[in-house]
Amino acid sequence: MDGALIIPAAVEGIVDEAVAQKLIIKAGGRPGTVYGKNGKPFLRQKIQGFNNAAKGRPWLVLLDLDNDAECPPPLFESWVPDPAPYLCFRVAVREVEAWLMADRDSLASFLAVHPNRIPENPEQLDDPKREMINLARRSRRLAVRKDMVPREGSGRSVGPAYSSRLIEYIHNFWRLDTASERSESLRRAIDCLRRMVTKVEL
Repeated sequence: MDGALIIPAAVEGIVDEAVAQKLIIKAGGRPGTVYGKNGKPFLRQKIQGFNNAAKGRPWLVLLDLDNDAECPPPLFESWVPDPAPYLCFRVAVREVEAWLMADRDSLASFLAVHPNRIPENPEQLDDPKREMINLARRSRRLAVRKDMVPREGSGRSVGPAYSSRLIEYIHNFWRLDTASERSESLRRAIDCLRRMVTKVEL
């Protein structure tokens, strides 16, 4: 790891940061500074700067597809019509929560729900984050429900420790090899980073 290629990244939020770091390590790189973590509009505003930085070294830009397009290519083309040679611009279909659900057994164990409750094809979900909250709502563990499910009347879309719970899962339980078998956009993200690492090594 000490001699690995350092790859900086730009992401929407702190859960995405943990995902990006794990992807970079999986691809044989070392996570550099992670920028953004302030929502998609911030990334949209700064994308040209990230693209310019990727002219000389690998960069990962990771964002959710949400409902901005039917599939990643049109979103990519609208954001970066002239991508730099070292830009790895990847889009989670439709949110990174779908990538986390793609390792069904690990997530079921972590949330204390039956594996059959985890969607088999998470990339087909319209709102993976809402599905993740609904799964947590069915958890056999009170602590999971309290942390991840928003309290009634709170006005919040997620529970008070939703992000920290998912970050714990990402770092300690999420299996990328297993998840990438059920998520094409995740597999493509790993492949993109591996190509960048190989390109620089060559």
